[in-house]
Amino acid sequence: MNNLLSIFCTVDDFCKNILSKLEAKSLLIPSKKRKRKHRLSYSEIMTLLVYFHCSRYRDFKTYYTQYVCVHLVQDFPKLVSYTRFVELIPSVMGLLTLFLHLQKTQESGIYFIDSTTLSVCHIKRAASNKVFRNLAKTSKSTMGWYHGFKLHILINELGEICAFKLTDSKRDDREVVPKLTQNKKGKLIGDKGYISSKLFQNLYQKGLKLITKIKKNMKNKCMDLGEKTLLRKRAIVESVIDQLKNISQVEHSRHRSPTNFLVNVLSGLVAYSFKEKKPSLRFNRVLLENI
Repeated sequence: MNNLLSIFCTVDDFCKNILSKLEAKSLLIPSKKRKRKHRLSYSEIMTLLVYFHCSRYRDFKTYYTQYVCVHLVQDFPKLVSYTRFVELIPSVMGLLTLFLHLQKTQESGIYFIDSTTLSVCHIKRAASNKVFRNLAKTSKSTMGWYHGFKLHILINELGEICAFKLTDSKRDDREVVPKLTQNKKGKLIGDKGYISSKLFQNLYQKGLKLITKIKKNMKNKCMDLGEKTLLRKRAIVESVIDQLKNISQVEHSRHRSPTNFLVNVLSGLVAYSFKEKKPSLRFNRVLLENI
């Protein structure tokens, strides 16, 4: 319950700050549309969505009807029906995106990058999926064929998400690196899927060195001890992805609209940002200075 309170206070402060600025701008532009306030505030909707990914429930309907409407009535006295709440979910997509964008992370100069698949249905039901028709694509990963999207994330050594991007399943991982690493300097550690001399030169000119393992048909390259150590610790980004998919539950096959799929991913990322204990690496000062 303390976690719920801290999430609500943080989200509510953010909403008050952002909405006050948006209202000030809207006053300068007259509009004839009637703006009725929802029974639930934006901060309450966002809190309930984020808290779902912190709970042990795997199904949002069960979480809302059997937990929120039973045990959180005193905390949220203006609760609406489940059907109405689902209708309100798209209204906070922009706020969740801004909240993630404005999250402060430590710029230590050490970053890890990776991508993961977000399957929207079983591969055998890809042809009959109507929700993501003309949106999701069928592609093959190291784990086999899937139908859905790709989530690219950039983290620091503290396990904090510095940047993320959602693309179609056929997008090359190397194409999104310049956008994810914008204004970043230091070391960037990735897997063999990011090997590219052109990408290396492009990032190096901007002050970011790309470090990856080499393939069998490549010549061996000299690498200092610090870079070898960082390369061995690349599994930290896989640990973050594992928590996003298995604890925050950014991936499931019960979506009924593309918009709610995006909100689910965003709220899962926000829920991860509230975690007190994230997968992290501890370096001594001597090693950091050598890196």
